[in-house]
Amino acid sequence: MRSVLILGAGPAGSAAAIAALAESVPVKILEKSRQRRHKVCGEFISPEACGILAELGVWEQFLRLEPTRIRDCVLHFGRLTKKWTLPECGYGLSRYELDGLLLERAVALGATVGHEAVTNNSLGNHFPTDAPGAADKTAIVLATGRKVAAPPGKRLFGFKAHFEGPAADAVELFFFDGSYVGVSCVERGITNVCGIAPESALHTCGFRLDEFVLRSEALAERLRPLSRKFKWLTVGPLVYSRTVRTWVDPNTYPAGDALGFVDPFTGSGILNALLTGWLSGSAAARGLSSQGCVARCGALLGKPYWTSALFRGLLDAGCAEHLAALIPGSWLFRLTRVGRLATYRLCA
Repeated sequence: MRSVLILGAGPAGSAAAIAALAESVPVKILEKSRQRRHKVCGEFISPEACGILAELGVWEQFLRLEPTRIRDCVLHFGRLTKKWTLPECGYGLSRYELDGLLLERAVALGATVGHEAVTNNSLGNHFPTDAPGAADKTAIVLATGRKVAAPPGKRLFGFKAHFEGPAADAVELFFFDGSYVGVSCVERGITNVCGIAPESALHTCGFRLDEFVLRSEALAERLRPLSRKFKWLTVGPLVYSRTVRTWVDPNTYPAGDALGFVDPFTGSGILNALLTGWLSGSAAARGLSSQGCVARCGALLGKPYWTSALFRGLLDAGCAEHLAALIPGSWLFRLTRVGRLATYRLCA
């Protein structure tokens, strides 16, 4: 019988496990962390992701966690503010809760979880390989994120902390100094503050993030009534992707950031992780072509990747503020999403 080994228990990995289990194959998840922990993430659940959560069988449990309903989006470019109402309600839920919810669902369906360190030589230990050709029957879903080298001085770093204070039902993005910071609420009225900045900008303030976020007057005003709950978390270096990466290993199915890292300002990171995780897990369990699976993911994500790369170029050139003043906010949002129809054809 074919089996699936999944590396990583984030949204992409757990979605892959649930999809593979739907094909009645044994699934094992390897996750380096033994305890759930907070992750650097915007923690925005876009409207399109709701259908995927229902397909994964966790929608009712998701709502019981009381995620914040997010109805508006606000962009801040210096003195320019652009606000619009989302076409459909989004949600805010911390990765701590979302990761736990999805992993619990996978385990309830029959997945086993291990915490061993994984190397190429040790992969065969996780499923029996004594039968001739058995190794070929274990497919691997790579959902551990993407690690790319970047030259010092030009690297990007992500950062995040949770804050307590007055809650709001909008996701706000503050652009300044070649950086941006997103502010939105998650469960229990907690506010998530998450950003990404060039190493050079962070270096000028000694990587003191409480000082860095005050460089934007609008952001400083937004954070004034809030108090930080825990220390800033950081991740990096990060490298944006313009397209989904090419893939040549016929037995490995990448998902989530392993396919490529889309600029997080789009708010589609969790959506992309769930969607590509489901597709990769299903393809791995069925023994479908990994290259074909990657091609399908690329077709679905092509528009968000292209749009985010274009917007990033405009930001770097200092033109984004002027363009944002002309383009309706609903267009900006729509151009960075996969089609809703695609989220309902996961099993096609």
